[in-house]
Order: sequence, then structure tokens, then C-alpha cells
Amino acid sequence: MNLNQVTVPSLDVPKSIAFYEKLGLKLIVHTHDKYARFECPDGDSTFSIHEVSKLSTGEAPVIYFECENLDKHVKHLQAKGIAFQELPNDKDWLWREAHLYDPYGNHLILYKAANNRKNPPWRKKD
Repeated sequence: MNLNQVTVPSLDVPKSIAFYEKLGLKLIVHTHDKYARFECPDGDSTFSIHEVSKLSTGEAPVIYFECENLDKHVKHLQAKGIAFQELPNDKDWLWREAHLYDPYGNHLILYKAANNRKNPPWRKKD
């Protein structure tokens, strides 16, 4: 099994498209303003947005995008006007993370984990 894509809600798909293109995702599907799909710049996964009439309340998923050079990428995004709630910093779980929200409150984490993404020192042994 392989994860194909993650889809998040949006009240305004064209506004969300502009945001995610600024992040560096490549738009590959946009036939109408109710749905759009992107390729991630690295790897084989995709990401999509779909129009909703009302945003959900309460707990929501957190979307993680791994960046090869996190600090440089965050500075590049800040220069484009992207605001971060938490700038890159080292976490106890051996990842470096920066936190931000898209225009409709979807929580995004840009991070760098390298080998610790799937193989932290505390990984369960088979």
C-alpha cells in the first residue's frame, strides 16, 4: 500500500491554488473552481484541495511536507509573503520543523527529518 494523496478543504479554490503554488507545489489538475490537484516537487505523492461550503470545526489533520533545505525554503517563502506561526526549530523527536496555516486554517508543517523520518533510534525492531 502507498499513500497517493491528501485532500484538504477550501472555501475558495483559486485562492488556495495561489497559496500552494507559492509553497512550490505544481498544479496538474484544475478543470473547475471546485477542485485542484498538485504534484509535490519531490517524490511521487500528490496533494489536492476541494471546495466546501463550510469549514469543519474541531480537531483536524496536520499535513507534513518534507523539505531538503528547510531553513532556506522557509526564508524563500517568507520573502514571498508566507507567514509562519513557528519558524524552523529542532524537536525532541529529531526533526526540524516550521509551522504555518493555509488560507483556510489547514495546519501545515514543513520539516526535515532525513533518516529519522522512518528510522528514528526508537523504531520498533521487526
